[in-house]
Amino acid sequence: MKIGYARVSTARQGESLDTQHEALINAGCDPDHLYSDTISGAKWSRPGLTEALEYMRPGDTLVVTRLDRLGRNLHETVTTIADLAERDINVQVLDPALDTSRSADKVVVKVMASLAEWERELLVERTREGVAHARAQGRVAGPKPKLTDEQARQTRQLVDGGESVSSVARSFGVSRQTVYRALERETVA
Repeated sequence: MKIGYARVSTARQGESLDTQHEALINAGCDPDHLYSDTISGAKWSRPGLTEALEYMRPGDTLVVTRLDRLGRNLHETVTTIADLAERDINVQVLDPALDTSRSADKVVVKVMASLAEWERELLVERTREGVAHARAQGRVAGPKPKLTDEQARQTRQLVDGGESVSSVARSFGVSRQTVYRALERETVA
C-alpha cells in the first residue's frame, strides 16, 4: 500500500499542502492514508510523520513529494530512509524521482548516507577547530556568566561569612547552581 506524507512550514501554506496531497493521490497513494504536518522542518517532532510510520507495515511504500519532507537535514533524511528499509518499507520521492524499491535507487541512498556521514564528520571537525581557535584567542565558548566578577567576589565573601548558598542565590536572583559556578570561578581566579 502507498501511504502519503506531506509537510508545510506554516498554516498559510495550506494551498501547498493541498497541492502535495493531490500529487500524492496522483502517485497512487490511498486518499484515506494521507498524513501531514503543518510544522517547520526544523522541529524535531512531526506527529503526522510519526503516525504514518506507525501505521506502515512491511511491503508498504511511503510517498513524499520532495526529499526534504522526511528530515531536517540530509543525515536525518537518510536515517529515516534507512530505518524504513530495515522494516522492509520502501520510500518513493516524487521530486527528484527516487524509489527505494529499485536497486539503482538503493545505491543512490547508500551514497547519500555516506555523504551525510561525511558532512557530519566535517561539521564536528569544523566545530572543534572553531573552539580551539576561540580558546587560542582567549575566548571561552558558552553563555556568559550570569554574575559579574564583582558579584562572584561578593558571593565568595557572603558564603565565607556564613550565608547559605540558597540565601545568596535568592539575594542575587539566580539559581544555587549559578552561585556554585561563581564560587568555582572565584576559587580558580
